[in-house]
Amino acid sequence: MTAEKTILKALAGETQAVPPIWMMRQAGRYLPEYRATRAEAGDFLSLCYNSDLATEVTLQPIRRYGFDASILFADILLLPQALGADLWFVTGEGPRLSTITSQPELDQLKPTADIHETLAPIYQTVRNLSQALPKETTLIGFAGAPWTVATYMIAGRGTPDQGPAHALKAENKPVFEGIIDRLTESTIEYLSAQIEAGAEVVKLFDSWAGSLKGDDFEAYAVEPTRKIIAALKARHPDTPIIAFPREAGDGYIGFHEKTGADCVALDNSVSPEWAAEYVQTAGCVQGNLASRHMVTGGDELVQDTRRIVEAFKAGPHIFNLGHGITPDADPDNVQRMIDAVRG
Repeated sequence: MTAEKTILKALAGETQAVPPIWMMRQAGRYLPEYRATRAEAGDFLSLCYNSDLATEVTLQPIRRYGFDASILFADILLLPQALGADLWFVTGEGPRLSTITSQPELDQLKPTADIHETLAPIYQTVRNLSQALPKETTLIGFAGAPWTVATYMIAGRGTPDQGPAHALKAENKPVFEGIIDRLTESTIEYLSAQIEAGAEVVKLFDSWAGSLKGDDFEAYAVEPTRKIIAALKARHPDTPIIAFPREAGDGYIGFHEKTGADCVALDNSVSPEWAAEYVQTAGCVQGNLASRHMVTGGDELVQDTRRIVEAFKAGPHIFNLGHGITPDADPDNVQRMIDAVRG
């Protein structure tokens, strides 16, 4: 482990006087330089699959802000595309996918072993970044967690309540669980390939974990994450893994132990004081400033940032937002946040 890499220290359980910091969606539309590069690429998917341009947008926030980590520029829906789903983006509305709701549609997916042909440019971006990043900057790879990716594959788009996925789970559990199993298997291979290409940490984004309740949370948020982490740890025992079961609420308690995650990322629906008492006692936590502060700025941004640093100061902590930065954020507010953390 490189001594200068503060993110890796936190993930190894070290408490630091100043927490390391990065930001979800730190390469994105709030930055003018990102918008220029995306225009050069032509569209979002072309940007994801152009290794040189994807490298460039990943590096932009590092040049501007000096974050302690850089996260690969890609999208969680590239994996279902690699499995054979049709994927396209509608301007102003977001992603669209061909749906999978029946056994014949599930059977038509490509074998997991075939995903790497489509995803090869992503691995090249990782290789590029491992050479181009400053020596003190940690490189994070990522994937969507199976439940969250499945909600898009079943509905064909993002939905406010993940209703189509919940309905398939109730009406045709074998197909639903077949989708989860295929995604679990392919996510292991996808993240393993990212690690082999140079990712030093990987993160699982379960953006819709909060809509799973009770036994369903255990079966479809906890268990797939546990399987993925166990398989990755068997192959890459020295690679730390961050899990983000967004809006898990009380489900955050015990998530380290149940899944084997080295760090649990927190959304901003839980207070840092609560999370320090009930979650951080088990290991590193990441979070959890409300992303609205990147839009509104002001004294409240500084006060809330300092409150979070103070709440988590007794244990390992990576400072981050509770969700991704939004396109309407003010780049100057990002610098104010960093100054409040490091000052």
